[in-house]
Amino acid sequence: MPAIKLLSELNATVWRIAAAEGDRVAAGETLLLLESMKMEIPVAAPAAGRVAAILVREADLVSEGDALMLFVAD
Repeated sequence: MPAIKLLSELNATVWRIAAAEGDRVAAGETLLLLESMKMEIPVAAPAAGRVAAILVREADLVSEGDALMLFVAD
């Protein structure tokens, strides 16, 4: 199955990465947190699957539409 790019929905800072490459996760599980204007915005798994690659690091600044992770659904 092809990898899905998880994209940032806004300009933000990568606050915390909650999953590691290779982790199996459930649908809706928080993969990372973005911070914008003192609000934490969770980025959740779109389905059950596996984190294929993490494309950002904590404290990175991201723009709307930037790729954050590659995800492979089960």
